[in-house]
Amino acid sequence: MKPVRTWVLIADGGHARVLEIDADRRGLEAQADMDMSIDLPPSHELVSDRLARTYESKGHARHAKGARVDPHRELKRAFAKSVGKALEARLGEGRFERLVVVAPPPALGDLRQALPKKVRAKVVGEVAQDLVKTPKARLWPHLEKVLGNAPAGTPRRGPAKAASPRKSARA
Repeated sequence: MKPVRTWVLIADGGHARVLEIDADRRGLEAQADMDMSIDLPPSHELVSDRLARTYESKGHARHAKGARVDPHRELKRAFAKSVGKALEARLGEGRFERLVVVAPPPALGDLRQALPKKVRAKVVGEVAQDLVKTPKARLWPHLEKVLGNAPAGTPRRGPAKAASPRKSARA
């Protein structure tokens, strides 16, 4: 029987990487062609300092007119769409059957909207955390709730032995 290939998308507003859970569940393997990033300049570099001016409908008063969209946020949404298109292409090639999405809440919302229906149908879990800079070896504790048990050889946090019963203060 062919093993089910599960990909883990770890993304934020400007970076994305995809890791595949190997068939023996012994770790995560990076997908080299699915490492993406964009240059996100600060918002003040994307717009002029001076707001547009408008006239009052009656009289001679003028008012500043604020921007209706944040260009920085729009770049992040466009990046989410490009990630969605790349995942759709890889799904069409048959490279994965299941997908776990890991992203901070704003990016997770953008990805939910940007992923094509075919890719969304393959999502089996989501983790609302920013783990883009987390090394592969430290990802399993965050993915355990979604994927189940950790692979063999993964270090666990917490005490290795059972806690001893507390002695009462009266004894």
